[in-house]
Amino acid sequence: MVNSETPYKQKTVESQIVAVTVYSDTALVTRRGVVSLTGKERELVITPLPVTIETESVRARGTGVAVRLLGVSCIRVFSSEPQEAGVALLRQQIQQRESEMSYLQAQLDGLTLQSRFLEGLREKTEEPFAQSLSRKNLSPSETLDFLNFLGSQYSEYAIASGECKTQKQELAKQLQALHQQLDNIQTPHPTESFNFVVGIESAGAGEFELEVSYVVSCASWKPLYDLRVNSISNTLSLGYLAEVTQNTGEDWLGVALTLSTAKPGLGTLPPKLAPWYIDTPEPPVYHRMRRRSQSVNQLSASFAEVDDDATDESIEAENVVAEVAREGSVVTFKLNGGGNIPNDGAPHKMTIFNDDFPCRFDYVAMPRLVSFAYLQANVKNPITGVTLLPGNTNIFRDNMFVGTTQLENIAPGQEFKLNLGIDEGLKIERELVERQVDKKLIGSNKKITYGYRVIVTNLQNQVANLKLSEQLPVSRNEQIKVRLGRSNPQIQIGEMGSLEWLLTLQPEGKQEVYYQFIIEHPAQLTVVGLDI
Repeated sequence: MVNSETPYKQKTVESQIVAVTVYSDTALVTRRGVVSLTGKERELVITPLPVTIETESVRARGTGVAVRLLGVSCIRVFSSEPQEAGVALLRQQIQQRESEMSYLQAQLDGLTLQSRFLEGLREKTEEPFAQSLSRKNLSPSETLDFLNFLGSQYSEYAIASGECKTQKQELAKQLQALHQQLDNIQTPHPTESFNFVVGIESAGAGEFELEVSYVVSCASWKPLYDLRVNSISNTLSLGYLAEVTQNTGEDWLGVALTLSTAKPGLGTLPPKLAPWYIDTPEPPVYHRMRRRSQSVNQLSASFAEVDDDATDESIEAENVVAEVAREGSVVTFKLNGGGNIPNDGAPHKMTIFNDDFPCRFDYVAMPRLVSFAYLQANVKNPITGVTLLPGNTNIFRDNMFVGTTQLENIAPGQEFKLNLGIDEGLKIERELVERQVDKKLIGSNKKITYGYRVIVTNLQNQVANLKLSEQLPVSRNEQIKVRLGRSNPQIQIGEMGSLEWLLTLQPEGKQEVYYQFIIEHPAQLTVVGLDI
């Protein structure tokens, strides 16, 4: 666009988004556009751009005819033009609803006419029908048929009329909402956007490709996982997914989409400690006035920053990452085939990669609580793998959905466990085999002995490793003593009375675990909590 009132030429560059790098709470957007220069232009303009842009992040560069980039500035622009496309669509929807309303009204008018005709027929035939019935000119079956005819017709007309009225009410609500939307969209509302103005010095005429990049808010991505365990091949298939959300004010269509685990918002320098002030309480009124004054000053400063017509930024070249890479703890994923993420604020899922990891299976059982064994998979993230970020995880076992869990941050080389639910390959039996009250008091103390037996049977044709957990009661009274008696295999008491055996069960093998514990307390003392 040429402005004849100014001593220099300004030209608008038609650009489009070509690449986006999404971080955890922001995104870096790259735009490119080609423009034909005559050599007299002094400014190149890209417009309109969304207000979610962080103005201090804007950078520009270009290739083509010899051009010197002088600086780039962001200018806030206000517009109050009605949205013509939206107006046309709403009017079309209103016209369609009004046509449907007219059709329903015609149906109602027809049903009303039929009902009136049936009512007139009933009134005219009521007396002759009664006379014929008294003279026995009509048989009972003919009488019943006539009454059924009248009743069914009345019922059909009433049901049809009710349905039409219900549909009319629903259409009336829709029309009211559409008219309200039309009123809102036809009323001019100031909208904000940014113009990028790049100052240039051109050495001559020719084609020039301008590239600008900027950081926007209202964009994020988070990982999702599908973990599929194959208990036959002892492998875990990991599907690394991404859920991308953006409401930046621009559609990302056909762009080179990259996901990054970097956190650019945290800066490159460690934070500095500010003075830690303490004071007496301020008077409420003064405190509120001071806070309000600070807020007004901050707001004014923010507007001054973006409304300045010549907020120049130094021009820096940027190297866009174009492949999957890992540097330190930062991982970037460039999605093949481009990305299409509309500006709708909805989550959009896409696959990052799939990989298979070897895994080892173990069992855990707590017979005091449940008579089943639970299967666990022990998986190691390869040392050459990538960091698995915290995210929601769907777990499948042999193509059967097990449940969901939250995967924690897992670094390369780190092991993690997956709980795969109940496995009936192990049979667990637990029974109380001993309860003996010592009739001879030791001093004034009473002694009770409990003995339990747990039998574990491996129903599978492969070795099974099991961690069997039991527990002893824990005394909260110094007069109540709990001690472990005999045990087989021998075991030591852990924290809070825990007992853990690590068992290796041969295919179709069986193993028995026995333990005994003794409780001593004064005879006159009542003990609660012994749920035996």
